[in-house]
This record gives sequence, C-alpha cells and structure tokens, in this order.
Amino acid sequence: MSVQIIGMIQSQKQSETHPATGPVIDRDYVRAFAQAHEAAGFDRILVPHHSTGPSAPHTIAYAAAHTEHIKFMLAHRPGFVAPTLAARELASLDQFIGGRLAVHIISGGSDVEQQRDGDYLDHDQRYERTDEYLGILRRLWAADQPFDHHGPYYRFTAGFSEVKPAQSPSLPLFFGGASDIAVTIAGRHADIYALWGEPLDQVRDLTGRVRAEAAKNGRTLGFSVSFRPVLGRTEDEAWARAARILEETRRLRSVAGYSRGGPQQSTGAHRLLAAAERGDRVDRRLWTAIARETGGRSNSTGLVGTPEQVAEALLDYYDLGVTTFLIRGFDPLEDVVDYGRELIPRLRTLVAERERQSQAA
Repeated sequence: MSVQIIGMIQSQKQSETHPATGPVIDRDYVRAFAQAHEAAGFDRILVPHHSTGPSAPHTIAYAAAHTEHIKFMLAHRPGFVAPTLAARELASLDQFIGGRLAVHIISGGSDVEQQRDGDYLDHDQRYERTDEYLGILRRLWAADQPFDHHGPYYRFTAGFSEVKPAQSPSLPLFFGGASDIAVTIAGRHADIYALWGEPLDQVRDLTGRVRAEAAKNGRTLGFSVSFRPVLGRTEDEAWARAARILEETRRLRSVAGYSRGGPQQSTGAHRLLAAAERGDRVDRRLWTAIARETGGRSNSTGLVGTPEQVAEALLDYYDLGVTTFLIRGFDPLEDVVDYGRELIPRLRTLVAERERQSQAA
C-alpha cells in the first residue's frame, strides 16, 4: 500500500505560536503556501472550515489555479447548504480544478461553532443529518434521471445534477468523528476515515471498530491520522524546540486571556486529552502537551525527533493500516519546506521497503 501525505493551508499565517496578523485573506501567502506543498512532495492539501473564516471552496479554487498537480481536500459541514446544491457545487469545483478535489465531511463537534451559522441540532442529530446528506450526494452524482426524496431532514422533488464530478463515480469522501454514531455512519459512507494523532493502542482500537462497521455494509475503507511533526537535527534539539513551542503557546494564550483551554465537546478532543493524561510523551515520540494545553482543539498532538525517528514513528501507524498522514507544523510554511526536504522522502522509502517485505512474504 502506498502512502499519501496531506498538508494544510490557511488564508493567512497563523498557528498556536503565530498570532494571525495582516489581511484575513493574504493571496500571496496562499499562493506561496500551496506551491510549497507541491514542491515538497505532498499529495493533497486540506483547506479547513471555520464558522467565522473565509470560504474554503474559494481558497481551493485560487490555490488550484496557482498549482499544477497537487490535489485538494475541502472541509465541509453538512447542514448549511442543501445537498442538491452541494452536489452541483462540489462537482463543478472538481471539474474546474481537473479532478483534484476530495471532501472531508465534518458533522460538527462544537455547539458554539454550529450555532454561529444557525444550526441548533444536537450532536447525534447532526450525525443523523449527515447520514442522509451523504446518501443524497452519492445518489445525485450517480443518477442519470431526476428523483424525489422525502427524509427526516431533507425533502425535494425531481432533484438532479447535470454536472458530475470529474472523478467517477464520486469524489473521495473523508470522514471525521469518534463517537459511536460517527463510527456507524463512517462505516456506511467513508472512503477514508480520519482521526487525530492518538497513541498506537487507541488508534488500533478505533480503526478496528470502524473496520467492523464498514464490513457490516460490505465495504472497506482507508485510514488517515493527523500529526504535528517537530523536527531537529538531533533528538535533544527536537525536544528543545518542542519545549519552546509549548512555552510560546502558553504565553500567547495567556495574553489572549485563555490560559489553559477547557475540553472541546467532541469525542475526538476527549480522546486526545485521555492520551495527554498518560504523560507529555506517549509511545516512542508522541507529544501530547499542546493538546492538553488547548483542550484537545484540532489536530494538536506532535511527533518529536529527527526526521529518521519521526518517519519510523509514522511507520508504526502504517503497520496498523494507516496509509494517509496529514502533517502540518507550528511554523506552517517553513515546516512544509523542512518536511519535503527531510521527512517525506524518508517515510516514502520506509513504506516502499515495507511493501517489498510484504510482497516477498
């Protein structure tokens, strides 16, 4: 199994250690950020969605116009656009950027985030709506005739999309969510199930549950895990850099009046905090301090070490069946360059050797 590497771009420079400055949409930065990923050997770039942020589809359209072959992944929350319209919009974007689009479905783990856009469904209702939404999307992309639909969340007559995705039969669907209902729906719809960087035993357990749900539906799927690699020329140098990242994160959150973040509502956030309770360093080099400091917000666990050490740590997850890795740094653009120079080539070499060993066996 080959490995896929995903990065992430935002519309301006920001991270836990870099407060957002300048225009909310910095076109020069987006262009340079996307091109750096392509030059570094990434396969795909995630563009995230926030309830107060710029349009992710427009960001992708702009970045795609300034790159040649790298693919994109759109973070998309069901519920704010009718699935009939979303099917046409997503298929159109895929056509315009040459079949380079995937969609990461996020049902919503925070009531506060959802309510900013007027969504007052509770957690389980949001996932039930996602279940219906994804079924409609796939049917619209495959249908050659209009059809009616009458369900608990959506109702329409003669729904149809003249435009189909450039990729047949469907756009690749990534899916996030670690609650029981999320796992059930992932088994029905996901092509790639995505989770945050957890300890190996937690990943083994969760991917096993998702595989079992997929098998109930006669399906198989892939897995993606997200990390924040912190590299150094030596292991000591890498851990010293991690200490500086943690110190700056604490300082900036204190200046902003946050201090230590409370836990997010999502099950995934609670799983990260459970990992953090096991210590700042788990397994060989999983670093949990930022996750603890920020309340498990987003993909906030790191892998710390030399490029060789971090590549070997990623290989441990590959051996569990994870074939996609989302990696992003605390120095966003600069780390992309470092990953391309040091980390990504080493990981691909290790994976190729694993494949040779598997074929020989």
